[in-house]
Amino acid sequence: MKRHGNLFNEIFTRENLHQAFLDARKGKRKKRACFDFETALGRNLEMLYQEIHSGTYRPRPYYTFKVYEPKERIIHAPAFRDIVVQHAIYRIIYPLFNKTFIDQSFACRNGMGTHRASDYTQRALRKCDPDSYTLKLDIRKFFHSIDRSILNWLLERKIKDQRLVDLMMLYAECDGPAGIPIGNLLSQLYALVYLNPLDHYVKRILGVKNYVRYVDDFILFGLTREQCLEYRERIIIYLDKALRLTLSKSTIQKVRRGVNFVGYRTWRHKRFIRKFSLYRFKKALRTGNARSIASILGHACRTNSLPHMLRLIKESSNGQNIPLPKSLGRIHQLRPARRRDHRALHAA
Repeated sequence: MKRHGNLFNEIFTRENLHQAFLDARKGKRKKRACFDFETALGRNLEMLYQEIHSGTYRPRPYYTFKVYEPKERIIHAPAFRDIVVQHAIYRIIYPLFNKTFIDQSFACRNGMGTHRASDYTQRALRKCDPDSYTLKLDIRKFFHSIDRSILNWLLERKIKDQRLVDLMMLYAECDGPAGIPIGNLLSQLYALVYLNPLDHYVKRILGVKNYVRYVDDFILFGLTREQCLEYRERIIIYLDKALRLTLSKSTIQKVRRGVNFVGYRTWRHKRFIRKFSLYRFKKALRTGNARSIASILGHACRTNSLPHMLRLIKESSNGQNIPLPKSLGRIHQLRPARRRDHRALHAA
């Protein structure tokens, strides 16, 4: 693997810190922390520049809070000045690592979100024999289980500049012997870097042609049942020895039964949102929560759930007052769901 040097001085220039500020303030201009930083922008950027180059820079304590969807997690929100520094690093480092990622590694990559992952999943199902099997695996408490010494080694394989690696590892520090904070911009990159060896193991060593991963969930397609059992054991051993990770669950089932992945229930020729998303949609419709409705409709825009959801809006007493998102402007061009799709939606 090619290693890159002299990155510290390339990243921490006054010009790149200013551009990092512009990136960091997107979507945050109404936040008080962003406003305060911008009020004295020149002084704050110069202070960051001097602290970083003198070696005295340290991230400030996180603001922590809990979220409960899709599951309960503790989020560590960094100070705005630390968000600026992370963006400065990310702007230069991300393209270097992105070249090493496989095309089937999704999440936290430009143009590689849930819709793209779901589209690939459906294409993979169509390529496989309906009577072949899928092996779906999930890593137990992934972010809390990351071994920071292994992460440090993976960063050093690509980055020669030890000053930069040491500074980047400041954003991996948290309570306990393992784990990294959830909420940092760089934590998203660290997750991609940490599981990149697993992707190459599955593709190169196991030789699995159709494979997809979204953060810590991944699926192997078109296997025999014997291969599913064998590959699961080999992956368990690899994760333990190479990455100090363990699996939380696994699912083996025929391709014709579809998969539940990245928020969608996907079969070879149809796709629905999850039942919990439909429940949230109905609840938002009852309360007239237009923002939530628009968000869920955007999530469902290329699924067989959409015609059913639009009918619910039409029949709802609150539906008259809810504007549809602009992303659904071409809704009439979408294939209408067939009657059997509606039956499947209600039966699922």
